[in-house]
Amino acid sequence: MAAGGDHGSPDSYRSPLASRYASPEMCFVFSDRYKFRTWRQLWLWLAESEQTLGLPITDEQIQEMKSNLDNIDFKMAAEEEKRLRHDVMAHVHTFGMLLGYVGQDYDFVLFFCHGLKILARVISRLADFAKERNLKRVRDDLRFRGVKGTTGTQASFLQLFEGDDHKVEQLDKMVTDKVSGNTLTSLHGSQTLLHTDSICTDIRLLANLKEMEEPFEKQQIGSSAMPYKRNPMRSERCCSLARHLMTLVMDPLQTASVQWFERTLDDSANRRICLAEAFLTADTILNTLQNISEGLVVYPKVIERRIRQELPFMATENIIMAMVKAGGSRQDCHEKIRVLSQQAASVVKQEGGDNDLIERIQADAYFSPIHSQLDRLLDPSSFTGRASQQVQRFLEEEVYPLLKPYESVMKVKAELCL
Repeated sequence: MAAGGDHGSPDSYRSPLASRYASPEMCFVFSDRYKFRTWRQLWLWLAESEQTLGLPITDEQIQEMKSNLDNIDFKMAAEEEKRLRHDVMAHVHTFGMLLGYVGQDYDFVLFFCHGLKILARVISRLADFAKERNLKRVRDDLRFRGVKGTTGTQASFLQLFEGDDHKVEQLDKMVTDKVSGNTLTSLHGSQTLLHTDSICTDIRLLANLKEMEEPFEKQQIGSSAMPYKRNPMRSERCCSLARHLMTLVMDPLQTASVQWFERTLDDSANRRICLAEAFLTADTILNTLQNISEGLVVYPKVIERRIRQELPFMATENIIMAMVKAGGSRQDCHEKIRVLSQQAASVVKQEGGDNDLIERIQADAYFSPIHSQLDRLLDPSSFTGRASQQVQRFLEEEVYPLLKPYESVMKVKAELCL
């Protein structure tokens, strides 16, 4: 907790993501309480594993750590960080002083110095129509990096176990197993449903055509100047935040490009902002998209009217094929359809009238062999093919199995508390 503005004051800047958009659960994941409590939990798992491997850590010390996981003195930690200029060590000292071991047992404090950083976790709630194919791959491929120490060489742990390579490997595996067994599945932030921008853009376009609307509350105001407007504000918010999320990808990429032989700390301040902003943004987008998907309103009559306007043009190929089957010349039929289509289009574009192509075809004796087939040739369902069956099969074979592991995500708060 470095020095900064008074975050609780109306005179100080507060991130709109935390104060306005993101869910309480996601804000809690990136809160100081959750972060520091997680550090203590990881230190406890590390101590338990080291005790198992023979280090002089007593059962009483382990129990005292367990009893004080939530007893965080934020004021003391802030004072320690101001003195030490190091947030992790500030909490090492704060926890150690609470337990009464600092200055009495240096070995007990030593393994704190090489304690693990927080394992960032994201709880992403998926809408029923989600189709992120690589979600399972990301979930399965993401791994906890284990107990590697400050520079990744595990030198400090090798010193703790007096050069015993086997015990260091055991410690790495034991702590990793504890983390894996006690945390929810993580998702890589940079691959979090960035196609939301496209989805919500489609919804905005369909709203403009009045074929579909996102949820609109009874007292909701669509525009301060134009009372009749029903702006798709949720979709607009998703598009706006999706662009912000996509730009955040550059932060870790540029940071990674300038990390030297040994990882430097020029990533620290960047990571504090970038990771939290990315996950809070993704959380806001997903929750908003879920809200949209659960309350979408479709206007079939508007869609039907638009189909009636466009379907005659779409059906011209079917009409030509029917005429050929009836013995007509494709070239002659094509020319007839071309002329009638241009006339019908002129009525629509220049006169603002309805598409009367079918009426023109019905009035033309040339097309008399297929006049009785026109209703069938203009059936809208004949233009969708197997789309409905394909969607159903995709949901059953791809989407629903993918979402099954996340059915327990609704119990977020209980799980977040470890």
